[in-house]
Amino acid sequence: MATTALQDQAAPDGVCYGCGSAHPHGLHIKSYWHEDGVHVMATHQPDADFHGWPGLVYGGLIAMLVDCHSNWTAMAYHYRAEGRTPDSKPRIDCVTGELGVKFLKPTPMGVPLTLKARVDGAVGRKTRVLCEVYAGDVLTALGDSIFVRVDTAQLARAAHNA
Repeated sequence: MATTALQDQAAPDGVCYGCGSAHPHGLHIKSYWHEDGVHVMATHQPDADFHGWPGLVYGGLIAMLVDCHSNWTAMAYHYRAEGRTPDSKPRIDCVTGELGVKFLKPTPMGVPLTLKARVDGAVGRKTRVLCEVYAGDVLTALGDSIFVRVDTAQLARAAHNA
């Protein structure tokens, strides 16, 4: 795996609560290419603020982890498809078009979570990403989501003029 996270290479000024390197209070999720060249990996240790039921991780946190990590998986694949490094310009940005999370088993607190994601099919403006969430060695959730490549400046203008 690379020593510098995709987030820190491509968007060191990112302010997303889940994965923004520059968010002062965020989770700072870090995603890395796996040595297999197919998967993008991340680990996260939920802190006590993210309890759902006693002893279990809040499902909304799992959804956020799947969302952020899967989005970075889509962007990493775009960089690779264009033969570019994540720190090259112009920056590639994607947003969530559809977020699907299937909870298979309760996810216990106190166990590091591992996220393992890959693109399913061709990389295009809309990209499908499959993500597995493990608590230790136990698969607890699956993500199946669509990410859309966008111009974030144009997207922000459209959002504020709506």
